[in-house]
Amino acid sequence: MRQYLTLQDNWYFTKQEQAAVPTALPTDWEAVSIPHTWNALDGQDGGNDYHRAPCWYVKELNIPQVPENTCVYLQFEAASAYCEVYVNGKKAVSHEGGYSRFRAEISALLTEKNNILAVMVDNKHHDNIYPQMADFTFYGGIYREVKLVFVPKTHLCMDYYGSEALTVASEIVGDHQARVTLHGYVSGAEALDQLLFAIYDAEGELIAEVSRPAEADTHAELLLSDLHLWHGVKDPYLYTVKAMLMRHNEVLDEVTVRHGFRSFHVDPQRGFFLNGELTPLRGVSRHQDHLMLGNALTKEQHAEDARLIREVGANTIRLAHYQHSQDFYDLCDEMGFIIWAEIPFISRMNVAPEAHQNCIEQMKELIYQNFNHSSICVWGISNEITIGGSTPQLVENLKELNALVKELDPTRLSVMAQLSSLPKDDEQNQITDIVSYNHYFGWYVGTLEDNEKWLDSFHEMHPTRALGISEYGCEGIVTYHEDEPKAGDYSEEYQALYHEHMAKIIDERPWLWATHIWNMFDFGCDARNEGGVAGRNNKGLMTLDRKVKKDVFYLYQAYWTTEPMVHICSKRYAKRSNEMIDVKIYTNAPAVSLYVDGVFAGKKSGDRVVVFEGIKLKDGFTTITAKVEGCTDTTAFEKVAEPFVPYHFVEDKSEVGVTNWFDDVDLNQEREMTFKSGFYSVQDTTKELLKNKEAADILVNALSSLIGMKLKKSMLAVMGENRLCDSAEAFPSNAADTQKALAYINEKLQQIPKE
Repeated sequence: MRQYLTLQDNWYFTKQEQAAVPTALPTDWEAVSIPHTWNALDGQDGGNDYHRAPCWYVKELNIPQVPENTCVYLQFEAASAYCEVYVNGKKAVSHEGGYSRFRAEISALLTEKNNILAVMVDNKHHDNIYPQMADFTFYGGIYREVKLVFVPKTHLCMDYYGSEALTVASEIVGDHQARVTLHGYVSGAEALDQLLFAIYDAEGELIAEVSRPAEADTHAELLLSDLHLWHGVKDPYLYTVKAMLMRHNEVLDEVTVRHGFRSFHVDPQRGFFLNGELTPLRGVSRHQDHLMLGNALTKEQHAEDARLIREVGANTIRLAHYQHSQDFYDLCDEMGFIIWAEIPFISRMNVAPEAHQNCIEQMKELIYQNFNHSSICVWGISNEITIGGSTPQLVENLKELNALVKELDPTRLSVMAQLSSLPKDDEQNQITDIVSYNHYFGWYVGTLEDNEKWLDSFHEMHPTRALGISEYGCEGIVTYHEDEPKAGDYSEEYQALYHEHMAKIIDERPWLWATHIWNMFDFGCDARNEGGVAGRNNKGLMTLDRKVKKDVFYLYQAYWTTEPMVHICSKRYAKRSNEMIDVKIYTNAPAVSLYVDGVFAGKKSGDRVVVFEGIKLKDGFTTITAKVEGCTDTTAFEKVAEPFVPYHFVEDKSEVGVTNWFDDVDLNQEREMTFKSGFYSVQDTTKELLKNKEAADILVNALSSLIGMKLKKSMLAVMGENRLCDSAEAFPSNAADTQKALAYINEKLQQIPKE
């Protein structure tokens, strides 16, 4: 039988470059435990200067006596982003991609004692590894579990894309009846070996069993009746399926997975259906990092995230923008979330064939490793990929990825998350089974009302295409507060107004197959500096440390939950200089009663949002209580003489671009594209241009004007190693106009000497 040994403690780590592969235990290095990232702090503190380079881990392998005819594997749940593994100085495996499981058989590399495991992990930019560019920190490290796995020479296969060697697929063919297809993949099977498939219900009772002669691909089919269906968050019922590899009267090896029997489909005019029941998918996106931990999360922290997402009432999660931990996928199966799982083909395509091959490999790993998670209903092939420009090659690559998804898993749907500026009639919208868009109308660009205008226009233009919203949100920093909130002030009050609008228009459009808030939690993005908070994206419903639920968390509880809830908004706007204030309350109850210093002040009905206007504050503290049947919330506001200045964010206008930079420029004037040595040009990277204030001003003003949206220098920092000239095709104008604009930008940059 296979056995596992987790390699958690007694690792040694260094950032120092090594002249040779370590073959002895370097006790003068830093002692660490796995999971570990070296960017837990510098990946969240701003400046876009977090450590990105090859680093080393070394550990002595204290391996118990290995029985004869046993294979020993190393299993890494993930290491970001490029990894080389050595045992006793000899290379065992290398892996390209920072988010998926990989293995190596090391039996032949082991000695009887003093085995040294050395692992090089490198998170610097690689042209052939995705992601190439994105708006989040690319944490480096062995940030998920590492295990030794001991299996007999004949075993359920360990050598195929890190997969489980057992797949379970089912098709609902009648009332609580399903046809089940089972595949078990065996390495080294002998003539009399058998593979026994057994299916158990949630109570552990055996409901079906079938035995087959063991082969490389051992296949069986069953028709099961009287099944208890997996019905999302309402009833996430799971069966257990075992594959037992038998020789004579002995079980050599065993793999166990869980399976939920369910059917689903999407109707472009009505929305998402689960087991024949209309189930509008309303939920959140999630990144896998935490304050001062980076992405090196424990099982307990993954469980906390899942619990909080369930608490807000979501029934779907978009797991962005890469393969997440198996621990979290397991939790999603158990809690009933409908999952969108995707690869990090994001923001920018690299034209190198090796990069496209890496994209294919990461998609194979995603599907093979996660095929048995019944919570996953859609595979995502890309996210905002046209930020880096749209080309015929990109379209062909997307088509190839979609075809691969349909070949590997015809039981699920394919999807892509489009950049808001991608035209509605672009051919990319016809590639995948369904489509979603990332929209930030009312935050980065346009007005709140542009959201419903765009959605309704697309729905009318493409009545046979199922449409969703893959991202929407705005920054909310809980220390900023405004009586008259507006876009760009980072206040908790504007974040509330934004989501009140979005929640309402989404609720009115059940045909949106899924909507995903960006984001459930604030997350690390070392390039950003938003609202005076460096190193993170602040669009979460909760803070990065999971300590504070912003007001909008409770807004969605009011929309998505049925347990009685009531929440008084703007509690952190505690000092008030006005004699009279409006008290806003979120609730899922039909009416709410308000008490001021214990005295009944009125009862009002409303639809999730209830506002009591003109509540008078006395000098000092006034206690406000909101009551609904079965639930109460209380806070206090302090009356002060003058407005509390720290509540108001004052933006440095020099960090924000203008949208009229070309207005007084004749772009039709002939300009020769020169590249004088020692001067800046469009051939420089964004990172280089941002280091010089004058060049940075040109960059932010030019791009803001080309895109028609006021960008900030910190937002451009995510473009990092991308040259300005290589990003030109992303601009929403024709190629000729773009080249004219680039020539003028280059002319201005060529006037700035490099220091």
